Amino acid sequence: MDGTTHTVTNQPPPLVGYDVYTADRALTSAVERHLDPALLDEARGDLSALGRSAGSAQLQQWAVEANENPPRLRTHDRYGNRVDEVEFHPAWHRLLGKGVAAGLTAAWNRPGGQVRRAAGFLVWTQVEAGNGCPLSMTHAAVPALRTDPDLAAEWEPRLTSMIYERELRPARQKAGALFGMAMTEKQGGSDVRANTTAARPLPDGESYELTGHKWFCSAPMSDGFLALARAPGGLTCFLVPRVLEDGTRNPFHLQRLKDKLGNRSNASAEVEFAGTWARRVGEEGRGVRTIIEMVAATRLDCVLGSAGLMRQAVVQAIHHCDHREAFGGRLVDKPLMRNVLADLALESEAATTLALRLAAAYDDGGEQEKALLRIAVPAAKYWVTKRCAPVTVEAAECLGGNGYVEESGMPRLVRESPLNSIWEGAGNVQALDVLRALRREPDALDAYLQEIGRARGADHRLDAAIKDLLTELADLEGVEGRARRVTERLARVLQGALLVRFAPPEVADAFCASRLGEDGGATFGTLPSTLNLGAVVDRSRPQA
Repeated sequence: MDGTTHTVTNQPPPLVGYDVYTADRALTSAVERHLDPALLDEARGDLSALGRSAGSAQLQQWAVEANENPPRLRTHDRYGNRVDEVEFHPAWHRLLGKGVAAGLTAAWNRPGGQVRRAAGFLVWTQVEAGNGCPLSMTHAAVPALRTDPDLAAEWEPRLTSMIYERELRPARQKAGALFGMAMTEKQGGSDVRANTTAARPLPDGESYELTGHKWFCSAPMSDGFLALARAPGGLTCFLVPRVLEDGTRNPFHLQRLKDKLGNRSNASAEVEFAGTWARRVGEEGRGVRTIIEMVAATRLDCVLGSAGLMRQAVVQAIHHCDHREAFGGRLVDKPLMRNVLADLALESEAATTLALRLAAAYDDGGEQEKALLRIAVPAAKYWVTKRCAPVTVEAAECLGGNGYVEESGMPRLVRESPLNSIWEGAGNVQALDVLRALRREPDALDAYLQEIGRARGADHRLDAAIKDLLTELADLEGVEGRARRVTERLARVLQGALLVRFAPPEVADAFCASRLGEDGGATFGTLPSTLNLGAVVDRSRPQA
C-alpha cells in the first residue's frame, strides 16, 4: 500500500520561460502606436529580447537572491580607514548590468528613445524593482546636466553608455557611469527650500566645498550625485563626484542604510558631506529650477514602475487562476473571480496606456506636449502610484494563502507597491504641483483639454466626466483642500480618454462604466455583470 501524502496536484506551474514584453498586449500596442514605424522592427527585437530575459527562470532566481541578500554598509577597512562602501550581492550587479546594457539609461540621444526606454523600464521592473533606482536616477540626471554644456559634454556620454562598470574610480577612466541623488534633509523632507547644507565657494568660481547631512541619498555607490546646497546666492544644484580626478575618495560619509519596508535589494543611505568637493550645476540660487527636469523624469519613472508592478501582479493572479481548480472548475472560469481579474486588468492597462503616452510626449518635444506634461506627469504620478498598492494586495488575494507566502513572489510586490507613491514627492506634493500648473500655466490646461477633447463623443460616460471636471476647474477658490479630488479626476479622465481612443471596446466600456460612470464599487470585483469580462481577462493573459 502506497502511504505517500505528498503527491502534488492542483498547483499552477511556475510562470517562467515567457516573453514579458510580447505577452503584454497593452504595452506592445502602445509602443506600436507611439513609435515611428521605421523604428518598430529594431525596437520589437530589443524589447522582446529584454522580455525573454525578464521571463526567464535564471533572472527570476537572481531577483530572489538580490532581494534576500540586501546591501551591507562598510564604513571602514580593517585598518580603520574610511571607505564608505556598500556591498551588494552578485545578483544585484548582474541585474543592474543587464538593465544598463538594455539601454535603460540611454534614452535621450536615441530616436524614439523615451518610448523604447519606458517600455523596457516597465518590463524590467517586473523582474526586481530595486535596481530601477540607479537606472532611473542616471537617466533623469541628463536634462539637469544639460543646463551646463561643459558638464553635459563630459558626463552625458558616460551616463547614456550601455556599459556597467561597478568599481569606484575616477569617472574619466570608466566607459559608463551611474548617478544618484541627494536632496532631502531630515528637517525638511520634500520642502527642499528648508535645506541647510552649506556650499562654500572655492577660488576657481565653479567649485565648492559642501558641509551638511542628507537624509536620503539614492544609490550611494554611484559615480556622481546631484545634490542641493545653500550657496551665497541661495539654494543651488551641485554635482558631487564619488571619486576625485586624482583617484582619492571625495568625503562622502555614509552614516547608515535605511531599513525599508520594501525595495530591499537597493541601498538608500544617510550621507554626511564634510568638506566635500562639488561642481556647481546651473546658476547660484536656481537649484530647484535646475533640478526640476530631473524630478519630472523620475516621477514618470514612478508611474512606469507602478505600472510594471501592477502588470506583474495581474499576470501572476491570472496565471494562478488559469491553472487552479476549485468548486468544480477552473478559478478563472468562475464569474466572481473573473470579475476580480478583469477589474485588476483594467487598472493595469489604464496605467500602462497613460505611462506610454507621457513617454511619447517627451519624445515629441513640442511646446504643446511639454505643456501637457506639466499637468499630466504629477497627476499620473499621484493616481497611478496610489492604485498600485490595492492592485497588488488584491492580486495576492487571488492566490489565497499561497499569495501570502514569500516563495510566491507576491509579498515582494506588495511591499514594493507603496514606494513610488512616497518617493519623488508624496501625494500632496503632486496634487499641489497640479494646482500650480492650473493657476500659473494656462497653456498646460489648454494642452490637457485638447488631449481629452480628442475622445469626446465616443462614450457618454466620458463626456459626462469631462463636463463634471470642467465644472470642478471653473472654481479654483479654496481649491487646495480639494486638490486631491481635482488631481484624481484629471488622471482618471485622461486614462478614460486614451482607452476610448486606443483600447479594445470591451476594455474602454468597462473602464468608463466603473471608473467614470456610476456603475463601479469601492473594491475590485464589482464590475457590472453585463460587460464582456472574459475578453478583458483574455487580453491580459500572460501568454504570447
